[in-house]
Amino acid sequence: MRFGVFVPQGWRMDLVGIDPSLHWGVMDGLARRFDQVEGWESLWVYDHFHTVPKPSDEATHEAWSLMAAFAASTTRIRLGQMCTCMAYRNPAYLAKVAATVDIISGGRVEMGIGAGWYENEWRAYGYGFPEARDRLGALRDGVEIFRQMWTQGKATYAGKYYSVDGAICAPRPLQGTVVDGSPSNGIPMWVAGGGEKVTLKIAAQYGDYTNFFGDPTEFARKSEILRGHCQTVGRDYDEITRSANVNILIGETQVEVEERVREYIALRSRAGIPEEASRKEVDGLRAAGTCGTPDQVAEALASYGKVGLGYAITYFPEVAYDTSGVDLFERTVMRELQG
Repeated sequence: MRFGVFVPQGWRMDLVGIDPSLHWGVMDGLARRFDQVEGWESLWVYDHFHTVPKPSDEATHEAWSLMAAFAASTTRIRLGQMCTCMAYRNPAYLAKVAATVDIISGGRVEMGIGAGWYENEWRAYGYGFPEARDRLGALRDGVEIFRQMWTQGKATYAGKYYSVDGAICAPRPLQGTVVDGSPSNGIPMWVAGGGEKVTLKIAAQYGDYTNFFGDPTEFARKSEILRGHCQTVGRDYDEITRSANVNILIGETQVEVEERVREYIALRSRAGIPEEASRKEVDGLRAAGTCGTPDQVAEALASYGKVGLGYAITYFPEVAYDTSGVDLFERTVMRELQG
């Protein structure tokens, strides 16, 4: 199994209590730490503008600004967003931004892309909130523009939601250049979401990776739907790596697990989130097996690996304050599942 990791950026109330003037130091320090641990293949942030589960005055740092900064401050680890909302930026503009960050990073960008869902945020920032079919239609148009710009250096496309006429992408991303005589698809695309009729079909046509979740039975079922779409569009199903975001609370013993849970609930309480809501979230993690000891977490992730999960994007809610959980995960779960 391959592993990526989220850096706290505030969206999930995970920088509360830290002075905003220190946020970049915390984020950059963690990015550099993960960059030095070979087991981590990629570093991730969320593409959101204000906090969840409710808007607040707590900081939320913008994703693509962080991408550029991490591109300059790290040297090895790949850089992604899970996931960029297509409608938040014109796709031709975003293709240019991503190409520039790819150049800065030496060819390490991943493009997580989705239709978007956070209604309060959409409306707050003046995007309205179109019906799902329109958000998905915009996603389809956008990824076609990405692909043309990154592989051809220019895009002309007349879609229902986005149109471009000779939009130039110069320089092209490093990952869009010809390698060993074979053209690249450009920056790898992670099509996020488990929508069975549209999203997974877009993933079958354009995606290098998918990103969806559910229990192992549900994950396997959606994987078979993806396989069907691949057959329809003439795509090799095995070319697409399936990923999922995994929230983790881990302790050496059950006593340590419970202490981690208490600390997490206290952290959320300081951010104004009711204890009942936090306990409900923890209960979900326990049911999934990702709140537990190393053996329990490894067993849970292995069960997903058996039904095709090839890449886990992990999130440790306390990592801005305490890296002991990440340390434990690296030397136990990650080491075991990477063989």
